[in-house]
Amino acid sequence: MKLTRADLWSLEEYAEQRETFRAQVIAHKKNRQVLLGPHATLYFEDALTMKYQVQEMLRVERIFTRAEIEEELAAYNPLIPDGANWKATFMIEYPDVEERRVALAKLPGVEHKVWVRVGQGERIFAVANEDLERSTDDKAAAVHFLRFELDNAAQQAAKAGDTVHMGIDHPDLPYEITVSPSISQSLAGDLSA
Repeated sequence: MKLTRADLWSLEEYAEQRETFRAQVIAHKKNRQVLLGPHATLYFEDALTMKYQVQEMLRVERIFTRAEIEEELAAYNPLIPDGANWKATFMIEYPDVEERRVALAKLPGVEHKVWVRVGQGERIFAVANEDLERSTDDKAAAVHFLRFELDNAAQQAAKAGDTVHMGIDHPDLPYEITVSPSISQSLAGDLSA
């Protein structure tokens, strides 16, 4: 499902709905976040999380014209899964600025080493940053947008409740985790198979 202007509230309506909607989104996001060690997190997006992002951008920027709203929708709609994939914001997080700078210098290409696996299936590596390249040969960016394309077997396995594993195969940030059932169930809801 892609968002349209009809899915959005006006600025006035959003001001009335914001507190309740924000609480709903925060609760929803708890089952869409996967920690990949102490310094990396996948935040899985969907129509609800993107509606929140768009509404917040419209509010902060005071956007209300049709053309500007359409621009925001065009920017955020590609982050909504289309039924055969999972889409996530991948963040590399270090609270100390210098520690982050040193770490990112060791992680070029890390965004291409993030993977998911459903059940006993093969690892599915992320397609990263389709909008623009964020990393260089010298360092990784701290934020990446990832897409995991699941074949029909992986989709069906996820929908059937098979265990989901995620990880990073980069030598300077290796990690593997079995995803909690509540997160696996939430992500399975993104799939149409």
